[in-house]
Amino acid sequence: MADKPLKRYIFASDFDQTLTFNDSGYVLAELVGIPTAEFERKAKGMAKINLVQQGAELAYLLLHDPEFKAKVRKEHLYEVGKRIRLKGDIKLLYQILEKGMDGFAFDFYVLSAAPVEVIHSALEGIVPQDHIYGTEFRYKPSGEIDSIIRATAGYGKVAVLNQLLAEHVTGPDHVIYSGDGSSDIHVMLQLNARDGLTIAVSESPHISQIAKRTVLSTSALAVLAPILEEIAGWQHARIRNFFEANGMLIQEWERVRTDWLTVRPAIPEDSEPMSVA
Repeated sequence: MADKPLKRYIFASDFDQTLTFNDSGYVLAELVGIPTAEFERKAKGMAKINLVQQGAELAYLLLHDPEFKAKVRKEHLYEVGKRIRLKGDIKLLYQILEKGMDGFAFDFYVLSAAPVEVIHSALEGIVPQDHIYGTEFRYKPSGEIDSIIRATAGYGKVAVLNQLLAEHVTGPDHVIYSGDGSSDIHVMLQLNARDGLTIAVSESPHISQIAKRTVLSTSALAVLAPILEEIAGWQHARIRNFFEANGMLIQEWERVRTDWLTVRPAIPEDSEPMSVA
């Protein structure tokens, strides 16, 4: 009897602080001699006034901030990719998903607001360049950034994901998305409403309250646990055995629900409570 065709899924992941421990903006600022505190101040200022899509703050600074525009060249973005610290086991994650398991196969993509040169450089030899979507710039002959082609942030990620769905001729219920912060909110909300699987890899309340699952680990391979549970329907023992068969050991697996509460007095301290007749 012929083998059954594999059930194919799209696995899409953010880059900064999802596949890495660093934010590429901080690494770039340090590289070109701009105080990281100054980069943080400017980025937070833009986020506060909603000047750009969440996650696209670095792209805006590279295009419009005089200090960044004067100092940053294309080669600096490639160098950032070499310096950024990646989470462990990304290559093994890519290989396992590409190979597939138990009748399931996964196409691994990276969707990020980080400059595409940074991601290409960081994931060289790990993820093919045509599976990476980042912010793209046009450059002058000098290497200076001239204009922007596309920013893969906020709704930009939704647009790329819709493009991938059309290319793969599949539906959103066959998509898994992994992210860590506010720039991932739009794409997660879209997938949640359309039966996709969303995985947060940080405890940020902005994202952990939206994602269907949250997994925290220094290894990128950890996202396999909710994938194998939710998509393949595997039990914990089988997942542990699968990790061990691939040379990895799940040493600790704690499942904790986190409730985020802000508690304060209902009546200002300088107010007298209302009397009841």
